[in-house]
Amino acid sequence: MQVMDARNIGYREMNSTIKSIFSSGQNEICIKNVSGQRYLGDGITGNHRLFIEGIPGNDLAAYMDGPEVVVKGNTQDAVANTMNSGCVIVHGNAGDTAGYAMRGGEIYIRGNVGYRVGIHMKEYQNRKPVIVIGGKAGDFLGEYMAGGTIILLGLNLQDDEEAVGSYCGTGMHGGLIYIRGGIEAYKLGKEVIQEEAGSNDLEFIRGYAERYMKYFGVDCNYILGKKFTKLYAFNKRPYGNLYAY
Repeated sequence: MQVMDARNIGYREMNSTIKSIFSSGQNEICIKNVSGQRYLGDGITGNHRLFIEGIPGNDLAAYMDGPEVVVKGNTQDAVANTMNSGCVIVHGNAGDTAGYAMRGGEIYIRGNVGYRVGIHMKEYQNRKPVIVIGGKAGDFLGEYMAGGTIILLGLNLQDDEEAVGSYCGTGMHGGLIYIRGGIEAYKLGKEVIQEEAGSNDLEFIRGYAERYMKYFGVDCNYILGKKFTKLYAFNKRPYGNLYAY
């Protein structure tokens, strides 16, 4: 494994070095002391693994297609922006707009996320992106979702904390959101229907809960020991009457 020290290195130089190392035939890189450098792992392809120690800046793994990125720390905004495939594993919290326009692959976040996570997620044929969030999410979760799945676990919340903010699923016209526990109806966008997750849904969730357990050590049976609420869109063209005859 190639080891890099990110201290005093700008994001342009670091990204150039990452791509050079991977293109040389090495498949694993560990970057230590990362402190806000942006665009790490953007556009990289292939069967590679990138380990990051610290806090990467915005747009980590944007347009990535295949590799695995493991972050031992928090991430800033827009992690996995428009990612095609691969996996991002965050051992801390993530900022706003994680998974923006995500087209494939998976994101696992141990802690909390900010606002507008999963906005404009989409899917096509066998490309079905998934975001698994261990903690809580801010407002506008799944805004304008067209496909894919968000699984919100709401683990380790305080008594006065709720798993999700307001306007959840606003403009949603595809995909699914699963929330461990429930959500008040007033927090939902007008385009969303909620119902209790059924047996097929729980079987689907189990597969991702097992991977979450593998990455973060949280017991899968504990995760599934509480009911899940399923959210989905009731209309594939929620604003069709506003913009078209």
